[in-house]
Amino acid sequence: MQKIRLGMVGGGQGAFIGAVHRAAAGLDGQYDLVAGAFSRNPENNLATATQLCIAADRAYPSWEALIEGEKQLPADKRIQAVAVVTPNHLHVPVTKAALEAGFNVFCEKPLAINLDEAKSLESVLASSGALLGLAHTYIGYPMVWQARHLVATGKLGTIRKVYVEYPQGWLSNNLEASENKQASWRTDPAQSGGSGCMGDIGTHAFNMAEFVTGSKVTHLCADLHTHIPGRRLDDDGAAFLKFDNNASGVLIASQVAAGEENGLKIRVYGDKGGLEWFQMRPDSLIVRSLDAPMTILRGGQGQPGLCEEALKRCRIPVGHPEGYLEAMGNLYTLFAQAIRNGQQGAADGVPGLAEGIRGMAFIATMLESQNSEQKWTALSL
Repeated sequence: MQKIRLGMVGGGQGAFIGAVHRAAAGLDGQYDLVAGAFSRNPENNLATATQLCIAADRAYPSWEALIEGEKQLPADKRIQAVAVVTPNHLHVPVTKAALEAGFNVFCEKPLAINLDEAKSLESVLASSGALLGLAHTYIGYPMVWQARHLVATGKLGTIRKVYVEYPQGWLSNNLEASENKQASWRTDPAQSGGSGCMGDIGTHAFNMAEFVTGSKVTHLCADLHTHIPGRRLDDDGAAFLKFDNNASGVLIASQVAAGEENGLKIRVYGDKGGLEWFQMRPDSLIVRSLDAPMTILRGGQGQPGLCEEALKRCRIPVGHPEGYLEAMGNLYTLFAQAIRNGQQGAADGVPGLAEGIRGMAFIATMLESQNSEQKWTALSL
């Protein structure tokens, strides 16, 4: 068994998420990063490649050159997968070209800049024989799978209420005016799409709500805001939700909640009890009961009371914190296993095209609802 040969588009020096992907992909020794088009800036591109010990002839000047160049190499030398860690507007062009070349793709979220663009990948993926994974990183956490298990096995009873929130505070000032690279592209409609906050972190909250409950949002009522004068996209918002199991919910996402860090949290309540998971304390899952004391389940290898899917995502004994890199590492490792097993379309346990399209439908419906006089707007694909 050999390591999966990986290429990367984006993630040059100064970028945040590329380094995260590289660290996560390396956690279990499943990948060998052998090629990249890291930056449109030639100096940055070459410096990044040098830093990562990648040969200069495989530090390509553009993503198009990377795909064409790798296609020309012998089958046992060329990349087998591409990590797409660019701003949103390049996700679909790069992913489509990579799939058409027969390369598996692991892409940052959101999948696209609009729903139609996301849907355009359906036929491409189906005919490619390749895999598409999406970096909804929080689905890699063991205790998120434990939460899903408690809902699916009826421990909470009939689900009635879902609260999911994602407050951040980093855009509380006009960072884009100071040429902050991360703020600049995330607040630019041409690069980010029709939504800022909801596209960046609201999609994480939406994905978490549907994943943990196993139910689909059917309707929503949205309220979006832009609090910083001159900012071109929303930086704050909320929505009431209706689910296909008759549960109701509330989703809140904000990037102007001053002082907040990365506060993704989900609470789910049924007629027998509830649960609560908080991303900044990811090893703990609070479980509430209608007629018994509250309990706290803790993650860790071999921990009694955890389901199989949670246990297989635990790397170290209880009491040793596991976090964001390990969660994404779980996605990357499952993706590598799927490549070796010859899976096509989607990798078991890894969000993919279906979740990507759902996320874009959520954004589109939020924008439609914001401009509608109707209370409820149907979420349809």
